[in-house]
Amino acid sequence: MAAVNDIARDGLVTFLPHRLNRQPVVVGGLTADELWICAGLSAVAGFIAGVPLAWATHSVAMVPTLVVAGVAAGVFGGGGFLRRQKRGRPDTWLYRQLQWRLALRHPLAASWLGGHLLITRSGYWTTRRSRGAAAS
Repeated sequence: MAAVNDIARDGLVTFLPHRLNRQPVVVGGLTADELWICAGLSAVAGFIAGVPLAWATHSVAMVPTLVVAGVAAGVFGGGGFLRRQKRGRPDTWLYRQLQWRLALRHPLAASWLGGHLLITRSGYWTTRRSRGAAAS
């Protein structure tokens, strides 16, 4: 039940929870989505490193071994890096940063992921005013 201070005279609730719609922190300061991003990218890196090593050592077990080692290193090492980058920024900073980089580097892929909605123009903005028009 709401406290008396949280209800205005007209019956509306004046208290709005600040962190109600934020994703909870799952592991080491990362949310679930960020954890999946770190784990997925590091698993792909471990797979790419494991295939040539498995071929060189003639042992198929190198691929899953490096995938697991890559995920562990990615979650703890990469997660720490990502946590430092996110500190003091809004909750959606990571996703907008990824969209922005995709929009600049891969415009075709950005159209599928919403990057085409971002403003990517760089340069000077003008109001088309001149000093002579302001004096008259």
